[in-house]
Amino acid sequence: MTNAAEYPARVREAFPEAKLSVQSFRDRTVLVVEPADLHDILQHLKDHQGFEFLVDVTAVDYDGYPTPQPGRFGVLWILRNFDAEADLVVKTHVDPSMPTDGIEEDPALVLKSSCDLWNAAEWREREVFDMFGIRFTDHPDMRRILTWKDFPGHPLRKDYPLRGRGEREQYKVVTRDEVL
Repeated sequence: MTNAAEYPARVREAFPEAKLSVQSFRDRTVLVVEPADLHDILQHLKDHQGFEFLVDVTAVDYDGYPTPQPGRFGVLWILRNFDAEADLVVKTHVDPSMPTDGIEEDPALVLKSSCDLWNAAEWREREVFDMFGIRFTDHPDMRRILTWKDFPGHPLRKDYPLRGRGEREQYKVVTRDEVL
C-alpha cells in the first residue's frame, strides 16, 4: 500500500517546471495544479502512477470563503489507484472574467476535458458545466444534464438566488394538507 502523500513528489519529478502545491485535509492529499498543466498531469497520473479509476469530477464555489483562494471556482478530480489503495484529489482553480450572475458563457471558465482519459468523466463534467458554468473543451457532448437547455443560470454558484430566477412561479404551491 502506497501513501497518497508520495504522489505529489512523483508528479513534481515528472513536471519540474509546473507550479504545484500540496494540501492535506483529514488524511486526504490534494494536489493543486495550474489549469494549463492539468490535463498533462492527469494523464501522467493515469498512465504512469496507476490512477486508472476516476471517482468523481466536481467543483466548489469559493465566493465569500473565509480564506483567499487562487480563483473563485475550484474544480476537483478525485482519483483512485486500486493497486496501491490510494486516493488523490487533483484540484485547479479558475476565475471568472465577467459577472457570474447571468447565463453568458465566460471565456475564462474553460478547462480541457478529461474524457479522453476516463470515459466516466463525460457525465461528471457535464454536471460541473450545468451547475457551475465551467465548460470543458474537447468534450464529446457539452450540454446541460440536470436542468433544461435554456435554464437561466447555474444553480450551485453562490450568487444564484436561493428561490431561483422565476422558474418556479408557474407551479401551484401545494400545502401539506392537500397532499394528505
